[in-house]
Amino acid sequence: MRGPVQRCAGTEVIARSLRVRDAIAGCLTALALSGCSVSMPLSPFGKNGEDVTGSIAKSNPLSRALDSEDWRRAKAALSTALDPQGNGETVNWDNPETGAKGSFVAVAHAYPSEDGICRAFISNISAREASESLQGTACRDKLGEWSLSDVRPWKRANGAS
Repeated sequence: MRGPVQRCAGTEVIARSLRVRDAIAGCLTALALSGCSVSMPLSPFGKNGEDVTGSIAKSNPLSRALDSEDWRRAKAALSTALDPQGNGETVNWDNPETGAKGSFVAVAHAYPSEDGICRAFISNISAREASESLQGTACRDKLGEWSLSDVRPWKRANGAS
């Protein structure tokens, strides 16, 4: 037969303290790990198989009239025309397969910005039996990639387009 059970008055307090300590440790661990994440692109080839390593942009932000090959040729010309070390001359491009063609000319000196080095341009595009003149700004980041902004129809000073 067993003797009388002895209880220590502090045992229950210690057990409760250990449970609280374990709960706090678990919360702190969860909190520390909650900031961890992994992000991966769904496709290594970009949207719809587009080349995402181009020097201007991942998609065609210039004109809906250009197909992907037209845009590839146009962005090479744009990159040349906007080069801050360039001569400021008009740079032409064309795609004999589609008949699309166009030109770019920088219309101001390059200037520093939060986005990198920026330069304003004017573009003339002829594709799919339509012609358009556009103006915009492009900025080149530290990696040498250009991004377009403020692209809109361009109207000459006399009001003609």
